[in-house]
Amino acid sequence: MIDTHCHLTFPDFADDPVAELAEANKHGVTGCITISTTSVDCLTALAIAKSHDRIWCTSGVHPSYSDRGPHNWDTIRMVARDDKCVAWGELGLDNHYPEPVKELQHEVLAQQLAVIEDTKTDTGETGLGKPIVIHCREAFDDLLPILKDSVFDPSRFVFHCFTGNADEARAILDFGALISFTGVVTYKNAKEVQEAAKLVPIDRIMVETDAPFLSPMPKRGERPCRPWMTSLTAKFLAELRGEPWDEFHHAVNENTSRFFGIDAQGDGASA
Repeated sequence: MIDTHCHLTFPDFADDPVAELAEANKHGVTGCITISTTSVDCLTALAIAKSHDRIWCTSGVHPSYSDRGPHNWDTIRMVARDDKCVAWGELGLDNHYPEPVKELQHEVLAQQLAVIEDTKTDTGETGLGKPIVIHCREAFDDLLPILKDSVFDPSRFVFHCFTGNADEARAILDFGALISFTGVVTYKNAKEVQEAAKLVPIDRIMVETDAPFLSPMPKRGERPCRPWMTSLTAKFLAELRGEPWDEFHHAVNENTSRFFGIDAQGDGASA
């Protein structure tokens, strides 16, 4: 499988991002998607993606970086048009901290959704036909209505790093989006997240690290979390859900391949 959400542009991986994939490959994690946070960061993410055939990237502005403008939407579009860019984002809302202020986050979110809507393929497909990675932290009541009012197919959204409860997971599933889990689901004090993970249909679930953050058990507290640790979270989820490993593993790869349009089951031999 692959790590569908990590940040190889962060200083934790500055020495050699490709070396992280080589290490991950030893644990059966044969690729990763490095996620953009700003219109500057996305250029570095694309360069890293181009350094290896099993690394991909996204293009977008993280809500927690909304105040780090001006945001160059032409750069966001340019990166998104590259074949190695497999999604927009991460974008959304974050109410955990008072800054950036909500008004600015909403403004940047609206701008991004407009950019995605206006960026079309040669045949007129909105958003280049690429999916959208959503960051939603303590903001479900604010964000879901905005996404529902957008022009985008709900099945093209994934709510990454889900840390909510079962009711919030149901709201996402009723909307029609996918849900992705990090190492948080492995924590002993994350019972609500674990209950949510049990109810996600097997064709709507994905796995990630959000590296360098949120190392799963038994590595909790270690920094950086590394892409190979996707394997720890995946195995925990299969056991938690009472599903045979082969069945869960296959389903996660199918979901990842379908959503991002990449081969999630590549052998990573060139890592």
